Amino acid sequence: MKFFSNLFGKSELRPKEVGLIISPSLQEFVRTEVLPGLDISPHYFWSSFESLIDKFINRNNELLDKRNFMQDQINDWHIKNRNSEFNLEEYKNFLTDIGYIYPRSGDFKIETWNVDPEIRKIAGPQLVVPVMNARFALNAVNARWGSLYDALYGTDVISEENGAQREGGYNPVRGDKVIEFAKKFLDDTIPLDKGTYDQVIKFDFIDSELLMTLKDGSKVNLKDIDKYVGYKDKGEGAYGLLFKNNNLHFEIQIDRSHPIGQEDIAGIKDILMESAITTIQDCEDSVAAVDAEDKIIVYRNWLGLMKGNLKRSFDKGGKFITRELNPDRKYLLKNGKMILLPGRSLMLVRNVGHLMTNPAIRDRKGNEVPEGIMDAFFTVCIAIHDIIGNGVYKNSKTKSIYIVKPKMHGPEEVKFTCDLFSEVERIFNLPENTVKLGIMDEERRTTVNLKECIEIAKQRVIFINTGFLDRTGDEIHTSMEAGPMVTKAEMKNQDWIKAYENWNVDIGLETGLWVPSPTAAIIHSIHYHQINVQDEQEKISKREKADLDDLLKIPFMKKNQLPSQEEINAELENNAQGILGYVVRWVDQGIGCSKVPDINNIGLMEDRATCRISSQHISNWLHHGLCSEVDVVETMKKMAKVVDAQNKNDVNYRKMAPSFDGIAFKAACELAIKGKYQPSGYTEPILHEMRLRRK
Repeated sequence: MKFFSNLFGKSELRPKEVGLIISPSLQEFVRTEVLPGLDISPHYFWSSFESLIDKFINRNNELLDKRNFMQDQINDWHIKNRNSEFNLEEYKNFLTDIGYIYPRSGDFKIETWNVDPEIRKIAGPQLVVPVMNARFALNAVNARWGSLYDALYGTDVISEENGAQREGGYNPVRGDKVIEFAKKFLDDTIPLDKGTYDQVIKFDFIDSELLMTLKDGSKVNLKDIDKYVGYKDKGEGAYGLLFKNNNLHFEIQIDRSHPIGQEDIAGIKDILMESAITTIQDCEDSVAAVDAEDKIIVYRNWLGLMKGNLKRSFDKGGKFITRELNPDRKYLLKNGKMILLPGRSLMLVRNVGHLMTNPAIRDRKGNEVPEGIMDAFFTVCIAIHDIIGNGVYKNSKTKSIYIVKPKMHGPEEVKFTCDLFSEVERIFNLPENTVKLGIMDEERRTTVNLKECIEIAKQRVIFINTGFLDRTGDEIHTSMEAGPMVTKAEMKNQDWIKAYENWNVDIGLETGLWVPSPTAAIIHSIHYHQINVQDEQEKISKREKADLDDLLKIPFMKKNQLPSQEEINAELENNAQGILGYVVRWVDQGIGCSKVPDINNIGLMEDRATCRISSQHISNWLHHGLCSEVDVVETMKKMAKVVDAQNKNDVNYRKMAPSFDGIAFKAACELAIKGKYQPSGYTEPILHEMRLRRK
């Protein structure tokens, strides 16, 4: 299909014809890297983008104004009713009256078409990765396949008891436990009709069927012979056996010359698992992109992924390694035909939400353009390289583009996104609904109207998923005036959060949508072999449905539940340490997502969502008098010393103590002290401002 015939001229960008003020480096990137191979002139690109901004910027701003207006109304209601017992029915009626709760949708069908099997058919792990970090991005895409032995050896799935420690060099005791676990996995997943895999000494092929020879010399078959799919010859006696279970593949790798295979009676050196089926390349919460130079890195990496030529070289343990996209995997089927299995996960891209702007492009009045509109235009244009075959590999075999949209507040904002995508499709002459939509259910107004959001997007929606971290931050901010919130630990036990997860799944199953599990890949893939997701969904569909009333129960403390001063101090320290540990890397080094040691020195992956919870929680307690601004600042100073010590081995780290006058420390304090006044409790405005100051 030729997308651009008779549409785009060859005229170069003439700045006087386009009123946008565009960063020169971004102009150069578009002209020399994005557009070659697309038959799009720079002038058409930029004039079309300007028209897109003109068409949608006022509507974007009106939606943001509506967020603030609704929040003001909710604040006023709580203030007015502060001295009364909370009445859920009155509260629900109030939310309905102001349009927070939409009229309920009836039954409807999802009409999305041309969806790749990784989304349409296969239930499996999904990864989220900062696209700004090329090495991480490549690793995530290549995690479509991974070593089960390595994953088991390096994680706590295998205990360290009885001499099976992970530290140091290879530990044969731990290695034996890994192999024992792996063979039990084979027994459970592709059981033999007699015996177990620890008794197998040889694999044989008779009349294209696979037979296993046991220690006693008997030959046995699989209980389900259809689970054996094919074969891969690796030369010099090494080969792979391909199996399929619950729509996921894995390969038993036989190599008696390998150190592991030499010690195994069947010659098994490893089990290669099909793991990360999809990967969300993130332009949002896990990156720190605040200006043109940052956005170019984001878009350049996305371009490299779509064209298949992204590479990164680095030193690892004295070895120079180049990371690039893995090729597809070729197997010989039992019927003698060849099959190619994808070597890479299907890539989706997460755009930013509706709130933020970026100085990379300004309109004719000098205003920064909305970054969400910018992301939609750029990521779609770049993905056309994949659609028309400009890449080394194919990402979408159905010629679709998958965009995950976060931080939408209710059906109107979903409609805005769908209309934006439609206009971008029109600009680039793409078939209607080429751009598919993943809805992040992470804001309260989207949650309570989730079915209504899906109905609006029913022709392009591909999945919904939960984001309980951001969702908790929005829960606190929305009900800021209701009272002091329970501790973060107690928040996990509240009625609303239990209902939230179940509500999301219930609505997803009711409407026929995929509800992915964004969890670590190889280990988590075992779970999808142990259960049949379709069967589990059938069971879930018959349970009692989550209740809207539970969703609307506000997690504030009763007056007789207020914490002691010791408990307040502990909660403040926990929140402050988490904020500082994340913010100091974000502001000073531009690291949007990293493993940050918590107050107990346990490394946790942090992004802006966790920062949002902690800052909103402090702000809530500050607002209701459980602590003072002096308490917050003094706690920040105390925890800054802890964070400094935790980062003492980082050569790029800038200490916050003892001066406490750095930009990062100031940013952390402002997030907590001014959190009540941040739009929807988001951390981005303060973080972006402080990062730009640092740069």
